[in-house]
Formats: sequence, structure tokens, C-alpha cells
Amino acid sequence: MAAPPSEPAPDASSYTVLSRRRLRWFLDEHFATPLDLSKLPSLTAQLDRECRDLEGDLRCLLEDRLPSKASKWLSRSNDARGILHHLGGFAPCSPPASVRRMVEMDMPLLVKEVARIETVRVYAECSLQLEALVGDLEDAALAIVSQASPDNILSNLSSAPSSTLQDMPGKQEKLLLAVKIMTSIEDKLASISCCRPQWTHLIMAVESRVEKALAIMKPQAIQYHRAILASLGWPPGLSSSKIEKDKSFETSNPLVLMQGEKKALYSQSFLALCALQQLLVRREERICAFSRSQKLYISADGTDLHRYSCLDNSLWTIDELVNPIASRIEHHFHKWSDQPKFIFALVFKITRDFMDGVDHVLQPLVDRARLVGSSARETWVKAMVKMLLDYLEREVFPVLVIRYEVRDEFLEVNTSWLHLVDLMITFDKQMRALATSGMPQMGLFLEFEGISGSLSIFSIFREHSDWLHIWAEIELKDANDKLRPELENERNWLVCTHQQVLSFQEETESFLLSNREDFKAPSIADSVVKIVWHMVERAELLPTKPMKNQFIRSSSIVFLNDFFLFLVHRCQGDALVDANLDDDDMLRLAGSINVARYFEFVLREWSEDIRFLETGVAESDYKNEDQHSLGSFFKDEIIYLVNLETDFLEEIMSAILLQFDTLCWDYIDNIEQLGTEQLEQQDSVLDEQCPCVSSRFVEALDMLKDRLNILRITLNSIDFLDLWRSIADGLDHFIFKSITLSGIKLSYVGAKQYKTDMRHSRVKLRVKEDLEINYCYIILFP
Repeated sequence: MAAPPSEPAPDASSYTVLSRRRLRWFLDEHFATPLDLSKLPSLTAQLDRECRDLEGDLRCLLEDRLPSKASKWLSRSNDARGILHHLGGFAPCSPPASVRRMVEMDMPLLVKEVARIETVRVYAECSLQLEALVGDLEDAALAIVSQASPDNILSNLSSAPSSTLQDMPGKQEKLLLAVKIMTSIEDKLASISCCRPQWTHLIMAVESRVEKALAIMKPQAIQYHRAILASLGWPPGLSSSKIEKDKSFETSNPLVLMQGEKKALYSQSFLALCALQQLLVRREERICAFSRSQKLYISADGTDLHRYSCLDNSLWTIDELVNPIASRIEHHFHKWSDQPKFIFALVFKITRDFMDGVDHVLQPLVDRARLVGSSARETWVKAMVKMLLDYLEREVFPVLVIRYEVRDEFLEVNTSWLHLVDLMITFDKQMRALATSGMPQMGLFLEFEGISGSLSIFSIFREHSDWLHIWAEIELKDANDKLRPELENERNWLVCTHQQVLSFQEETESFLLSNREDFKAPSIADSVVKIVWHMVERAELLPTKPMKNQFIRSSSIVFLNDFFLFLVHRCQGDALVDANLDDDDMLRLAGSINVARYFEFVLREWSEDIRFLETGVAESDYKNEDQHSLGSFFKDEIIYLVNLETDFLEEIMSAILLQFDTLCWDYIDNIEQLGTEQLEQQDSVLDEQCPCVSSRFVEALDMLKDRLNILRITLNSIDFLDLWRSIADGLDHFIFKSITLSGIKLSYVGAKQYKTDMRHSRVKLRVKEDLEINYCYIILFP
């Protein structure tokens, strides 16, 4: 193959630039002064002579060397053309074996070798750079350790000599230098993880050495910061007597009181610690991503074995403000173990009293540290909530759980648990108000699960699902205790009735039911709805959707199902077994139907609420259900209520039709036999001489009229319409099958009696072309 030219042909523009530069240089050299113009003739002759010499040299080159160079170039070009034609299948003859071997085998190997050498070169450069950076980091860490011990720092800072205050900035500068070096290492490792993920051993070797340096730097930086806080007088003194006796007592705030060098020293320490934490957050996020891509640090069940302590949205600087408060405040908590309201009040008071320092001192430092999306106010509130949460998890709830499990003073335990939850609800609302005070837009962000979870005191149930189940059981028992007197009071079961004459438009609008009065449901329905909604609102305080779902399923749904079963048992009396419905039984059934219809309406409305939609989606995701087959959160309860309404309506319809059937059997027998002894007198009976209505039939009609009147007043309009249509169909079936289509041969007198009875019952008879008889019943009452 012909070799390419050793040098590319220069561009014409480069000659133009070069010639202009040389011309300018030539003129500047020979015509520096006006007197140099006298040298122009001799200079012209010299230029002509040089041009003639150059032309001669060029001619010799073209005549002697150019033909040989051209022939060589043409020869190489022909060889290359032959090889290319052979590779493309166009050459009539095969290229030499050496050339074919070079193309097929040597060239790929050469390319791979060149790439390998380049990779080795890059690997060596990265290794040397990382070695230098890690060495600098280790030197900086040793320099930090070589400083005075934290105890000496604390004792010196307590007296605050000027020499000690002057030494602290130097120590913080060394810490910032170490953070800067570590940032460079992190940038390099991030680049390698992205572009060269196969260099696992290099990354892990660097990580091992950096981890050792961090094990020295982080505790030392925190010790320095604690020493500075101690020199400022943090934490301030807390007096329980003043808190209990004087509620207006204000705690002094050292953050607001610090001035001069101490304020500058604290600010520098704050910024250094924030920089170190942000760097560790970035590092651990990279390690997490790299571990997942390389399937490192992963256990058999797929969980990360690497613990990421920095990824909890907290700030070390604010945690260092809270930790000494927690150690000093805990003995107050122990004194108030039987009065937890003082515990919540004290935590809220401390959080509120130090809020000025958080807003005016810490927030500007957070902004200077470039902590994007961080709020000092919100982080301060979270840290105080976490402090109280740790105490409750360690000292309070375990005691209540043990007492609940052994049933020791069961009623008292339930009361204590519910009282504690009420205090937690009030405290949670107060702390949320503090976190969002002055920042109205933050209220929207706190609705998100991840943000609200770390701020809520109810996140204590996140790691203790058994405690959440106990709380749901206690709420359920308390709800049943509240409802039991309401269930036993018969006045709460009275049907809401109002009988009035309605116009056609009002009669049409009466089917648009929207409240308990429209459904004619007893007042007990409102009591149940309020209790259920109260438990739902308490569930809304839980930080995650699975926790909300678990609490609602274990409390509200169980409570509803128990109430629905009570409705069934209440309507399954001895009177209903024999299908002998008296007025009380009718009212009881009608009220239960109205309650079921009202609850169906309420549950359908709740199912469209965003909180239940989200909870239903989360529940389906947990169960791996198809998103296209999602139903209502209360789907099972609604189906049960619909079936319950249908069963109750069928009981009423069956009882009424059976009573009507019983009262009409004697009438049917009598009308068949009526007039058989006087058949010879049929012609003398005139149509105008109609007999009276049969007493037996009147009795059945009166029963039907009374039952329908009661149901129209006590039953909601939708179910009454369905019931009336079902009864009308049943009467059609009964009369047609018993008389008209039964094959009974009526005498003339019997037919006249039957006609009279049908006319007085306001029943119209219509015969179709196919001789099928159909009864269209009109309402039997005025």
C-alpha cells in the first residue's frame, strides 16, 4: 500500500500571510530611513540576480528529480489500487501474501497494541496524579492531627486568649485545604467512574486510603467545632422551674450574642464543616452509583451493605447545636415522664426561642456555603423533632407497648396512648408551622412524602410497624366505645321523614341525593361518618402512604365493616324469619337501607378524594396489581353495601308479596265458585248492576296501600322507586298466573265481580294483537 505524504500540502493562505510578513520585514530592514532610498538601484539589481538563480534551480529540479519522483508515486499508486480492487472483489489477480497478511492480521493487532499502550499511559498518568493528591491529603490530615488536642482547645477557648483565637483560623485553613484536595480527588474519581469503570482496583485502592484520611479529618473537624461552640456558651442554661412557673421566660441565644473574632471563628468553622459534609455526600452518592453499576457492596437480598450516613438531609453544624441540648434536657424529660405535655412544650419552646439566631445567623452561613435547597429553619426544626423522636422511641413507647401486651390496666394504657398521640398531633402542627413561618411556598413542598417524613414526629412508626398496629387497635376500640351508646339509643335510629306535596320538577329533583336528609338516613349515620373521618384525618399525619394505608385498613375499614354487620344483625329478627312485617320491622329495614345507601354515596365520594386515590395507587404498587384494573379504595365495602341494599329490598318485597298472596287465596277460590248455582239467571243480570268489591280483595289492597305509604315516607326515593317496580312486577306475575292465565273458568257473575275488583283497584287491562295480556298498575293510593 502506498504510504501517504509525510507532510500535508500547505494552504495557499499560509503563503500569503508568510509573504506579507517577509515583505514587511524586508522593507523595514532596507528602508529604515529616507536616506536608504538611494540604495534602491543596487537593491533592484540584487533582487533580479537572485530571481534568476531561483528560476535556474527550479528548472533543474523539474528536469532531473521530478520525473523520478512521479514514477515512484505512480508505481505505489498502482500497487495500492490493485490491493483495493482485490479487497473489493474487482481484481483479476490476488495481491501478495505478505500484503494480505498485513491487512488481515498485523493491522488489527497493531491498532489494539497502540490502544493498549495509550490506555497504559492514561492509567499511569491517572495513578500518578491520584498518588500525588492522596499523598497531599494524608499530609493535610496528619497536620490537622498534629495540632493541639480538643481538650486543650476547649480549655484555651474558655479563657479566650488572643493567641489561641489567632491559632484557630490556621487550623480551619488546613481543614479547608484538605477539603480542597479531596474535592480534586473526587473530581478525578468521578471522571474515572464515568469513563473507565473497569479500573475497579485503582478506585478501590484510592477509596481505602481516602477513607483512612476521612476517619481522621471528620472527628477532628467536629471536635474543633464543638470546642468553638463551648467557647460561645452553648448550650444556654435551662431551668425547669422557670419553664414551669414563668411561661414567658425567654432563653438567651448565644448565636445572636456572639461578636467580633468569635463570630468570625464560628463562621469559618461552620463553612469548613459544611464543605466537608457536602463533599462526603457527593462522595457517597458516587460510591452508591458505582457500587450498583459494578454490583459491589450488594448483599444476597439486594440491599446495599454500604451505610450512607450523610444522605439524611441533615446538617452537621445544626446537629452539633442540638446534641448538647439533648444531653442537657433529658433529665427534665425523666422528671416529667407522667406529664408528657411538659416535654412537648419544652421542645417547642426551645425551638421557637432560638429561631431568630437560626434565621439571622445560620441561614446567611448556609447561603455562603452554597448549600442549594437547604433551609436552616427547616433543618433546625427537623433536628429538634429528631431529638424528641429518639427519646420517645427509647424511653416512652417501649413502656406503653409492654403494658399493652400484658394487659396491665388496659383502660389506663389506652388512655395514655391516645393522650400521647394527641400531644404528638399538636406538636407536629406547631413544628410544621415553625418550619414554614415566613415561607408560605414551603407549605406546598412539605406535602411531598420525602420532605414531610423527616419533619414529622410520626415517623417514629416507620421502623415500628407493630407499634402502628397497636395504635390502630386502640383507635378502633376507642371508636367502638364512642359509638356503642349511640347504637343503643333508639332515637338515633329514627328515620328522617318529611311528607309534603311536590311538583313535577321537585319530584324529579328529589332523586338527586346529596346529604343525609336527602337519603332519609338516621342520625346514627352521621355519628359513624364523623368517627371514621376522625381516624382518617389522624392517618394523614403519617409520613408515608403505606403507613397510612395500614392504619386506615386496621382501624377505619374494620370499624365500618363492624357497623355494617351490626346493620345486618339488627334487621335479622324473628319477625323477618316468618315474613310477617309489622310497622316497626318496616321502619327498621327502611332505616337500614337508607343508611347503606348513604354510606355507599359517602364512600364513593371519598374514593374520588386525592388522598385515597394516592393511597390506592400505592397499595396496588405494593401488591403488584395492574394499573388498568385499579378500583376504588373502598371497592369491597361499596360492593358489600350494594348487596346489602339489594338483600334488604328483596326481603321487603318478598314479605309484601307473600302477605298479598295469603290475603288473596280465599278471594281466588270464592271468585271461581261465585254464581255457579245461578247460571240460568245470567241473561237477566245487567251490566249496570255491578256487585260490590270483594271484602277479601279490599283487605289485600289495604295492606298493600299501607305498606307502600309507609315505605314512600320512610325510604329514600331511589330505593323506593326500585322497590315499587319490583312489587308491581310481582303483582303482575301473581294475578296473571293465579287468575287470568291459570285456566279458571269464571261464571258470568264471577267475571263481573273480577271486573269490578280490578276497576276499583285502578288496574287497566290491555290486550295486544298477539292476545298477550299485560297489566299496567297505577299507584294504589291517591
